[in-house]
Amino acid sequence: MLQAIEQGHVHFTISEKGIGTIEFGHPLSNSLPGKILRKLADTITELGNNDAVKIIIVKSSGEKAFCAGASFDELIAVKDLEVGKVFFSGFANVINACRKCPKLIIGRVHGKAVGGGVGIAASVDYCFATKNADVKLSELAVGIGPFVVGPAIERKIGISNMSQLAINACEWRPAEWAYRRGLYADIFETEAEMDSEIEKLANTLAKSNPEAMKKLKDIFWEGTENWDTLLVERAEISGRLILSEFSVNAINAFKGK
Repeated sequence: MLQAIEQGHVHFTISEKGIGTIEFGHPLSNSLPGKILRKLADTITELGNNDAVKIIIVKSSGEKAFCAGASFDELIAVKDLEVGKVFFSGFANVINACRKCPKLIIGRVHGKAVGGGVGIAASVDYCFATKNADVKLSELAVGIGPFVVGPAIERKIGISNMSQLAINACEWRPAEWAYRRGLYADIFETEAEMDSEIEKLANTLAKSNPEAMKKLKDIFWEGTENWDTLLVERAEISGRLILSEFSVNAINAFKGK
């Protein structure tokens, strides 16, 4: 269990044109243990404060899932409220890092996104995806709920669509569904087609006025100024629920499938 929690990576590169690319990955379908969440939030903040970076791209590794959400191994390891709150605050920190980053962030979603993966897709400023990038909020099925990522998803697709995902927690929604509701700006048949469009937009934005982009981003995120507090409060809800016998049994059942 400890080995799975300790695995994974977050890397970044900065091109000569000022395009910063952040990649995260984990051998278990790009799931997100606390270590990866911390590094991802810190890297977004670091590149946001780097004057050499004009635009940021966030992506994950591999060719299958974009992100499987919370690490089940780490969820099972939670034994008290404070540890649970700290773990779920990792998702809050990534969302808030995206929100407060002074640079526009482009998302690259090449495959299925679950839970926190949907939260990341909702927290970037402009998200591209392939036709394989189906979405699901599975939290209720394991005894908790999408409390931390919920505000980011609701902001992007509205409370009605977010509630459909949250309530029907076992059903995948196709990428086309997410595109029509504004989670994805566009969807593509292949990764190559998507990458071509990402490169085109990133290069255009890298030559745009940084101050204008920052001011636009400030406007886009108006009304979220309380999220530093709100998302931590939501993390505490999840941290409390994950301690329940129901959640422990549900997660173990999921892992056994």
